[in-house]
Amino acid sequence: MNSIISTFDITKEALPDLLLRIGQGKVQIPDLQRSFCWSDELVVQLLASISLGWPVGAIMLLEQGNGSWSFHPRLVEGVTLKQPPPPTHLILDGQQRVTALFMALFSGNPVKIKDKRTPKTTGRWYYIDIAKALDPQVKRSQAILGFNKSRIKHGFGSEGKAIDCSTPQKEYELGLFPVASSFQYAQWRKHYSQHWQFDAAKLELIDRFEREVIKRFEHYQIPVIQLKHELPKPAVCQVFECTNTQGTELNFFDLATACFASADFSLREDWINKAQRLKQHRVLHVVRETDFLSCVTLVATHYRRQQALKAALPPQKLPAVACSREEVLNLSVEQYKRHADAVAVGYEEAARFLHGQRIVLPEDVPYQIQLVALAAILTVIGYPHESQRSRLEQWFWCGACTASYTSWHEARAARDMLEVPSWLVNGGVMPTTISDALFNTNRLLNVQRRHGAVYKSLSALLRKQGAIDFATGEALLDVRHYDDPIESHHIFPVAYCKQQAIPVAQYHCLVNRTPLSRLSNQKIGGKAPSEYLRSLEVEGIARSHLIEPETMWNDDFDAFLSTRTQNLLTLVSQVMGKAPAGARLEIAPPPPNRESA
Repeated sequence: MNSIISTFDITKEALPDLLLRIGQGKVQIPDLQRSFCWSDELVVQLLASISLGWPVGAIMLLEQGNGSWSFHPRLVEGVTLKQPPPPTHLILDGQQRVTALFMALFSGNPVKIKDKRTPKTTGRWYYIDIAKALDPQVKRSQAILGFNKSRIKHGFGSEGKAIDCSTPQKEYELGLFPVASSFQYAQWRKHYSQHWQFDAAKLELIDRFEREVIKRFEHYQIPVIQLKHELPKPAVCQVFECTNTQGTELNFFDLATACFASADFSLREDWINKAQRLKQHRVLHVVRETDFLSCVTLVATHYRRQQALKAALPPQKLPAVACSREEVLNLSVEQYKRHADAVAVGYEEAARFLHGQRIVLPEDVPYQIQLVALAAILTVIGYPHESQRSRLEQWFWCGACTASYTSWHEARAARDMLEVPSWLVNGGVMPTTISDALFNTNRLLNVQRRHGAVYKSLSALLRKQGAIDFATGEALLDVRHYDDPIESHHIFPVAYCKQQAIPVAQYHCLVNRTPLSRLSNQKIGGKAPSEYLRSLEVEGIARSHLIEPETMWNDDFDAFLSTRTQNLLTLVSQVMGKAPAGARLEIAPPPPNRESA
């Protein structure tokens, strides 16, 4: 039986010992940790809890070993060392508490407090009112005072006088103990006693203060969860993400950045350079840093698998192609450097491909994760020639129109990366995204999301076949190119449909929506189709949206719904390379000719 080895220990450490190790640089924090950002009230509450011996929660430390990876470290704020040593531990959880305690008790400098009114920080010295701290009727937090750098608190005290602690003698007179001297109490006690000429009452007071307050600081034990260095990187990163939920949420790019920094490589700086390059293509403004890193991971794992195939490894030993969070965090600096530039080119080729599909703006992209897969595929095969491009279009539209990337999208992208390149280059087995694709009347009639992937796909296909705006008479692609807003609008207006008691689900479905300019929507208003057709003179234009004009002249919603559903199904079936599933809808017979207006 294999022995079970724990990946963490639970222990306690004396507060002075922990703060000493922090001051020596033996305990540091990962560089991606946010800066200290506590308010005055939080620091006071923390000091009050410590002075009472109350629990303040455990901290989590990561043991630093000789593993293949590590976070790039930095000193805890308040620590000043010219040549910091390599840390033995990193703080994964409890950074804010530990930083506050180090600044207040150990640094010899004021605590840097976040100002509520401005983004600036202010320095604060903390004092304990000895008499109030020993009074059971006074809350401990009320006995702790914060002073600015001058150690003078204006407008307080009896008769509104300032409280001046700017010299030790004034501290003694006021009976205020500086928290920064908690671990040098004997020296402070000596000078206090001398100041009061060893007055018996004063000595009894500070003896009691030492027993009831100072000893709490000196003997305080902080619970410590210590992760061992053998713990795998994905596990450490998951723990780190789960314990850092305040402020800006961390993602795997942040974690990878910290890991790469330990190898003297700035992932964030490299991404900034890549992003500037990609943003020359408007459609690529949608690409996030996490998308780019996922794409690099897809390409790197694909390359690794191809190398294994060349080495004639048996199928069961072939490495997986993946872009899961765990796989991204296992990406090495060397792998990133090897593939990142090629992936940037792959994204540029993807922009070129998408332009051919009339997807030109970021908001036109049906699925960001499918764009990740597309860029990875083009990184591997280069820009496709004509026969490959038609196949690539088939794959793209099968994924976009059928919502294949809605769930389990990382697994879908990985499978496409495994299947599509070989299908494009060598032929053979059709990718699962195509073979499993199903688009039927239910999707057209039941989907109502006007900004969803299916609507975006239909809009792009209409632009591709030359759809024209009702009001301007310009191709939608041209209107979109000049930043005139094109939005999803109803063909049979909502107000008209309500008057005619048409079911909500029918008039809100995708069949009754089409991309139009704001001007077109304003001119349509709530009019019947026959009325706005006459004013806009768009009978020919309607056909470019796969609308039969006669159904609009007759205000025949049922015939309109039937014929346009069939037309859209035909359009989608053509780009997917398969006939639409489901029964064919009845096509209404042509209505009689309308009379001239």
